[in-house]
Amino acid sequence: MIRVKICGITSRDDAWAAVEAGADALGFIFVEGTPRYIEPEAAAAIIAQLPPFVTTVGVFIDRTPEEIERIVRVCGLSLIQLHGQESPDGCSRLHAPFIKAIRVQGERDLEAIDCYPQARAFLLDTYAADRPGGTGRTFPWEIAARAAQRATIILSGGLTPKNVALAVRQVRPYAIDVCSGVEAAPGRKDYHKVREFIEQARKADTH
Repeated sequence: MIRVKICGITSRDDAWAAVEAGADALGFIFVEGTPRYIEPEAAAAIIAQLPPFVTTVGVFIDRTPEEIERIVRVCGLSLIQLHGQESPDGCSRLHAPFIKAIRVQGERDLEAIDCYPQARAFLLDTYAADRPGGTGRTFPWEIAARAAQRATIILSGGLTPKNVALAVRQVRPYAIDVCSGVEAAPGRKDYHKVREFIEQARKADTH
């Protein structure tokens, strides 16, 4: 069954709404200056109240391994998601398991998959020069479909309740990741959209 991650969680209510709708994982963004940033202590308070078997993912951009490990300990995170220019050497110094994000412009970007052999999975997101993620735009899914044949792929970028079924059928990724596509406003989830997104993804995966 396809896994679903709801990213950009900033409140307990949003976290529980996602879990009750069937989310497998929740993402907490530790990138200061972004609209979905959450303080580690606030994330820790939310995570401490979650039911078991919910994966918690910390999203980081170009933080040192030491900074990342400190936040992992404070929050009790399950996984790290690296969304910046983190080097293979820096990633190898992490003790917690990690996902490496790749911002896709074209086929050549998939060459990065071979550079991070320790990554548990690769999150494919849409490239934008002015922001590292949360663009609300898709990229050519045929690129992601080819990547899914050689690695564990999490599809992201511009997914919404209206297009997620098509994305699942076309790419057949291990998981899908959504943030802005299920929001009422930056940092606030629309619970109807969250439920519909997960329902559409699971239906497409079943068929």
